[in-house]
Formats: sequence, C-alpha cells, structure tokens
Amino acid sequence: MPLAIVRTVADLRAQVAAWRAAGETVGLVPTMGALHEGHLSLVTLAKSRARRVVASVFVNPTQFAPHEDFDAYPRDEARDAALLQGAGCDLLFAPGVAEMYAPGFSTTVTVAGVSEPLDGAARPGHFAGVATVVTKLLLQCGPDLAVFGEKDYQQLQVIKRLVADLDIPVEVIGAPTARAPDGLALSSRNAYLTAAEREIAPSLAAALLDAIERLRKGTPVERVEATGRAALERAGFGRIDYFEVRDAASLAHLGPGPLEGPARILAAAVLGKTRLIDNMAV
Repeated sequence: MPLAIVRTVADLRAQVAAWRAAGETVGLVPTMGALHEGHLSLVTLAKSRARRVVASVFVNPTQFAPHEDFDAYPRDEARDAALLQGAGCDLLFAPGVAEMYAPGFSTTVTVAGVSEPLDGAARPGHFAGVATVVTKLLLQCGPDLAVFGEKDYQQLQVIKRLVADLDIPVEVIGAPTARAPDGLALSSRNAYLTAAEREIAPSLAAALLDAIERLRKGTPVERVEATGRAALERAGFGRIDYFEVRDAASLAHLGPGPLEGPARILAAAVLGKTRLIDNMAV
C-alpha cells in the first residue's frame, strides 16, 4: 500500500486521535520536502522513539524573503512519499498554503534572543516564519515528540525555546547532522551546486574542523573566527554571512580570548548561487 497522505488539519487530527485511542505514541518530523538521507535519518530516529511517525512536507512561504528561492525550491511529492514509506513513516501530512494560512491569517510567533544573531541577522524575518509554522504543526499534530536536524542548529534552539516558553507538551529531539563521505552536510539546496562547486563545498566542514582543533589548543576565539573566514575565501566561497563561535545553548557571542566552556561553531557562506550552512560542537 502506498503511504497514506492527508492534506487537512481535520484529517491529520482524526488519524492521530485513532492512534491515541489505541494507546500508541506519535512522533512528528517536519520537513520542506526534497528529501534526502538526512531527513530519512530523522524518521528513523522518530520511529525508534514512537510507535507512529508523521512527516510533514510543506514549503513554508513565510520563512523565505522576497529575494530567496521559494519559487525555485525543489518539490517532488511522489518521490518524497516513496522515500518516507521506505523509512517506515506512517503518514504524510502535505497541506497547501491555504490550509496553513487561511484568508485573514494574522498571527506570528517570534522568539527573542536566540533567534536574533547569525541567520536571524542575515535573513530578517526567517525565524518568525519558522517559529510560526512549527508552532502550528505541533498544535495540529499534537505529537509526543518531534525530531529536527542539528544541521539547522539555530533553528533547533529557537524551537526548543518556543516549546518551553509556550508550554507545548512535546519532547524536542535534535538529530546529528547527516554528511556525505567528504564531510559536506546533506541539504536539499546542495542540488543547486554545479559540479565544480560541489568539489569546493566540503571546505566548509573542513574549516569548522580546523577551527575546533585551534580552539582546543587555546587559540583565541577571535583569531579562530578570522582564520575560518579566510579559509573559506581562499577555497572560493563568495559572501560569508558568519563564521562564529557561540555559546552552545544561548548562542550568545563569546569573548575574544581562549574558549572556556561548551560551545558551537556555526558558519554560513555562499558558493556560486547556493547558500550553505553548517555547524559543529566544540
């Protein structure tokens, strides 16, 4: 049997209610489609923690700026559904824009603090779109747990904050970043890279690994950040939005001296027409 697909909140809730009546737990994996092995690893993790797994596929217009790639973002629902079925997903929630944002929709969820630096500064309004749609998905599905990839680490921290602040009864689980053999973090946007750019792209992960070693040896944070940006420029990246060492939980900027506690190093840079992001724990 092909994977069951529902397109309305009412149908989603009806199926979840039936599972609940049978005493089954529910996990949610929100996605924007164009699925790859990284997404499927989220489904696998959710399946290991819950009896039933719902994956959503919705390319959310409110998290794209007017100049970004909303119209060009890859969409292939049939392929996504087949991949989800193979990964053990139980239900695909694939709403249209009108189902998620009915006429007159006028509510936005914003998260202060953790959403403001890094991608928050580089992509104004992005995290308000993310926070709003994720809040809606959590309330629509009512899962016991929801799984998000650590590749979008700032997004993960934003979601953890909004769930805590709004008392939404769901466990938010971060899944390790899935990578290609050469280290490149898997992303739907990798499909935009030319063959030549794909050869350069792993330099982003390499720069992060080098930065971690420098930090472990006591190199001051400020110097590590400058060295990382220079490495990306030499590799052939264009605009570098950030290459920064931040507090692992709050994403607050750390002092210029040697690292003194748990941290996360995060980077975003443009290669050709593709904006790549990555991060690693220190």
